[in-house]
Amino acid sequence: MEMLAPHTTLRLGGPAREFAEATSAEQLVSLIAEADRSAVPTLVLGGGSNVVVSDEGFDGLVIKVATEGVAVSRDGEQVVVTVEAGEDWDQLVARAVAEGWSGIECLSGVPGLVGSTPIQNVGAYGQEVAQTIRCVRAYDRRTRHVVDLEARQCGFSYRDSVFKRDLARYVVLAVTYALDLSELSGPVVYDELARRLGAEAGGRVPLDRAREAVLGVRRGKGMVLDPADPDTRSAGSFFTNPVLTAREAEELAVRAPGHPRWDLPGGLVKVPAAWLIEQAGYPKGYELGPVRISTKHTLALTNPTERATTEDLLALAREVRAGVREKFGVTLVNEPVMVGCTLGE
Repeated sequence: MEMLAPHTTLRLGGPAREFAEATSAEQLVSLIAEADRSAVPTLVLGGGSNVVVSDEGFDGLVIKVATEGVAVSRDGEQVVVTVEAGEDWDQLVARAVAEGWSGIECLSGVPGLVGSTPIQNVGAYGQEVAQTIRCVRAYDRRTRHVVDLEARQCGFSYRDSVFKRDLARYVVLAVTYALDLSELSGPVVYDELARRLGAEAGGRVPLDRAREAVLGVRRGKGMVLDPADPDTRSAGSFFTNPVLTAREAEELAVRAPGHPRWDLPGGLVKVPAAWLIEQAGYPKGYELGPVRISTKHTLALTNPTERATTEDLLALAREVRAGVREKFGVTLVNEPVMVGCTLGE
């Protein structure tokens, strides 16, 4: 049996009954198709940066995605880049910056593989992959065919997609991005990043400056993987920023007058989960047994000594969620994918 903890950034998770590595898209499809024919439960594992695996592990086949390949073509003032799911995401971003491909530079330092980016609609510092994805190639386990889904078919929304909403159906094989041929970043719209760059909101800066600034901000929050930094033994942001209806926002305003918020189209309001957590009494460094909230970033729950169990981590997550709900009436939603475990109601 292969222990799954070493394959996750949290360093948590029990054994897999079976374990295989797929080094090509064809092999990945073949392994999944055979498992489906044999009714064997499967778990497709990328970089393990956005997953929480139970202490019991996974009673089935775990397939580690290790596919490689990047194809580049020109389309007018854009470059079209098709990347196999097993490629490292940050290495792709680094190449884009070096080559003068603009559009993903603010996603520097995000851990994991390319195949996970459309699933979560990965986003940070004012950019998200939905802005640049042209097409996603996936294996549809329902029809048993490889399909190419255009961006409009992917159902992208805040940290969500059709791939996430139906994890059992699609397996991402490759992603095609359309990036601008430019030495300048996209508009800098995230205030913290703009301040670090000394740029006006909406301004553009050289790609390498944007990348270094983002990496600096992320390192300061323990969000760049570093074996020497125990705060990076996490799954990144554990909770998403709540998106409230107008009525829910009014109720929160009564409980927390003047709270930070971002107004969204349709009368929706997004609220920073980190602020809710801290104001509910859970500061950076808050400990519960062998797990703790990161000392750098309130949204990250960490396994600093690598001696915790998944249940230890879930206990902390449940306590934080209950505290926020009691004080503010807002229920936080976990961002990582749960395997064999849940936070419950």
